[in-house]
Amino acid sequence: PCPQVVLSRQYGSEGRFTFTSHTPGEHQICLHSNSTRMALFAGGKLRVHLDIQVGEHTNNYPEIAAKDKLTELQLRARQLLDQVEQIQKEQNYQRYREERFRMTSESTNQRVLWWSIAQTIILILTGIWQMRHLKSFFEAKKLV
Repeated sequence: PCPQVVLSRQYGSEGRFTFTSHTPGEHQICLHSNSTRMALFAGGKLRVHLDIQVGEHTNNYPEIAAKDKLTELQLRARQLLDQVEQIQKEQNYQRYREERFRMTSESTNQRVLWWSIAQTIILILTGIWQMRHLKSFFEAKKLV
């Protein structure tokens, strides 16, 4: 089940809708079929086609120009502003991803360092124990 339903629609065998989110962030798309599971196993097909558009590609500029009565130059300026805004959003997202990747890399590097230190200590302790054990063994056998 979806955590918060923003839009809910019911269609017949086919349907189409457009939804524009006004809040940024992660969105989930939940699809439910009202057909029974037995109908699907009996040879029925369920075909879903999703065409998701994100960013300035979702704007219908001819419709915007007609609605706001914009000239060609004003429309091009609006398109450029939308593209610049989309580029800024993409850059911010890439900065965020780079920061998370750097934090993950530093954490992994620190864990590898501590693991190698622990392995070295175990190896040295095992070597010391083996030398003492062999020394006591050879002394007990009176070979030394």
